Amino acid sequence: MANPPWAEIREKFQAALALSGVELHKNPEKEPYKSKYGARALLEEVKALLGPAPEDEDERPQAEDGLGAGDHTLGLPAEVVEAEGPIAQGAVRLAVIEFHLGVNHIDTEELSAGEEHLVKCLRLLRKYRLSQDCVSLYIQAQNNLGILWSEREEIETAQAYLESSEALYNQYMKEIGSPPLDPTEHFLPEEEKLAEQERSKRFEKVYTHNLYYLAQVYQHMEMFEKAAHYCHSTLKRQLEHNAYHPIEWAINAATLSQFYINKLCFMEARHCLSAANVIFGQTGKISTTEDTTEAEGDVPELYHQRKGEIARCWIKYCLTLLQNAQLSMQDNIGELDLDKQSELRALRKKELDEEERVRKKAVQFGTGELCDAISAVEEKVSYLRPLDFEEARELFLLGQHYVFEAKEFFQIDGYVTDHIEVVQDHSALFKVLAFFETDMERRCKMHKRRIAMLEPLIVDLNPQYYLLVNRQIQFEIAHAYYDMMDLKVAIADKLRDPDSHIVKKINNLNKSALKYYQLFLDSLRDPNKVFPEHIGEDVLRPAMLAKFRVARLYGKIITADPKKELENLATSLEHYKFIVDYCEKHPEAAQEIEVELELSKEMVSLLPTKMERFRTKMALT
Repeated sequence: MANPPWAEIREKFQAALALSGVELHKNPEKEPYKSKYGARALLEEVKALLGPAPEDEDERPQAEDGLGAGDHTLGLPAEVVEAEGPIAQGAVRLAVIEFHLGVNHIDTEELSAGEEHLVKCLRLLRKYRLSQDCVSLYIQAQNNLGILWSEREEIETAQAYLESSEALYNQYMKEIGSPPLDPTEHFLPEEEKLAEQERSKRFEKVYTHNLYYLAQVYQHMEMFEKAAHYCHSTLKRQLEHNAYHPIEWAINAATLSQFYINKLCFMEARHCLSAANVIFGQTGKISTTEDTTEAEGDVPELYHQRKGEIARCWIKYCLTLLQNAQLSMQDNIGELDLDKQSELRALRKKELDEEERVRKKAVQFGTGELCDAISAVEEKVSYLRPLDFEEARELFLLGQHYVFEAKEFFQIDGYVTDHIEVVQDHSALFKVLAFFETDMERRCKMHKRRIAMLEPLIVDLNPQYYLLVNRQIQFEIAHAYYDMMDLKVAIADKLRDPDSHIVKKINNLNKSALKYYQLFLDSLRDPNKVFPEHIGEDVLRPAMLAKFRVARLYGKIITADPKKELENLATSLEHYKFIVDYCEKHPEAAQEIEVELELSKEMVSLLPTKMERFRTKMALT
């Protein structure tokens, strides 16, 4: 057989690559894949010109070597077999074409055909997969098969391909180490082949993609620790090789912070968020790289959305750190325990002494100027639990700054759920700040601010479409009024003779709390307005707490009318009895409200006697 016209093959291949790189939106609206189909036709022509796959015994795949989920070579060490000689070179060039045909079919959503071509690519390269000529192409083919199987939700198969790529990269770097050929070089004349530095850059990018896909697979498999490790490695490598675009990198770093926040690793979370801020600030300022997408500036909405999302990650950081401090210092009724506060103060010096050791173990991004820029952001934010109001206020103000930033994009018109969640976080920031405040009047004002931001949300929400959100807000408003009433009662108790204004204020707060608890409880009723005999697990604790607090609120109403007071006590008893009776019928509910159940049992025992004494007293007068 005559040698194929090599110049024609190279020309067609380069033309196919150029068409493959055309972005979909640049095609006619009715033919979004026009350029992809054009590239495919050229690749098929090249394949025909190259001729059939090698058929000698050394090159032909064995029957037992079927690829796919059961491929027995995945992850196993390879032997170094160089792709030398015309048969081997022909196999490698054909594998390059099969790879590009596979990616092309995946791009046009023809997954089965794409898989077939990628599998052919691996078969052709299998014995050469550790060679300098083939390792990059083999890893890229496996990466693409990993993505394909992941999209099919066959996660274990995806994992096998991607872990095999990782193992092959590590083996190659350990045993050979020199930068391998980029797949496109198999169709370039010798004088146009890439320099070693460019080869290295491209190979490292392939491996970075491999780690990125593995992070996603581990996340999907709920192997969160491993997913975070691979995500961090990916982000770090992208910075080292300057292969990132700022918006995407920043949002990935901010997302990684949420893993560390959930693990209460606040130093690591702060570092991720600080790095996200610095890199996001590069948007539009860095030179375009091959990784930069058009989204990097041509879509201002994306920029503002990502800015809002990063702000929300900062809010979670501030809120969780404050709440963690509260949990560490509160007593059994939710108030500040001064002994616990003193213990934590004593531990603070030890935490500061260990800071440098902890920092060395913690995640780190960037070097040189970039590292300095990230450190400058970090230094303005504490990662230690606040121990007093002043420290808590600093975190609160930072969180509130990001609330305002998030609300710039996540507005009620268009982003209802997101906007409400941001407002709820704002309310939660005020709530936890109130814990650190010792002045009861100022605490009242903080709860008042919460109510002022939450009440308008209910007016705008359709309860039919936003039932769960409505319930959350009703419960939260009720609790804010409840806390305010308790504070006002505590203030009144310190006065010798509370005036009618304070009494009226307490009763009004009581009335408002009752209103919202009742709205919440009414939302649990069926269309016939009947309260459920069995309360769903998702609302069981809030429903029982609402019943308990309603019972307590009726007992706290201040009135000079004995008849009215007796009615209030009867209503209070009714709600306490509901809790006791429900827990007897549904023993599993008792675990949800152990403290409240014990208090309810006490009140069910005490209130009838108190009411009887009250009736006797009324009869005598």
